[in-house]
Amino acid sequence: MDKTNKNENIASDNAIVKTIGAFIRHHRLEQNKTQSQLAEEAGINRSTLAEFEKGKRSNIITFIQLLRVLNLLYVMEQFKVTQQISPIQLAEMEQSKRKRASKTKKITKKIKSNW
Repeated sequence: MDKTNKNENIASDNAIVKTIGAFIRHHRLEQNKTQSQLAEEAGINRSTLAEFEKGKRSNIITFIQLLRVLNLLYVMEQFKVTQQISPIQLAEMEQSKRKRASKTKKITKKIKSNW
């Protein structure tokens, strides 16, 4: 494990919330938006945004609203869970695949005799 991951694992909840707030603040300033502008676009109060940026108040819905307005929803891709196939399942699927075509059966219509 590298040094960065170790620091992230030992960070307190408050430190993580402050980091998220700093992330939002950084991108807001990068886009040259005031707190009032961003708050209005996100549909939240300016005071809520100010507290969010300071790491004093956090809400996942508020975070998503802010990411959406700042065009940063791609950040959420990190949380996407993709189903992976185990090597054993893959081998089983390969074995069950058809290896060759079979002959088609001819259906002959039998004529009933009167005997």
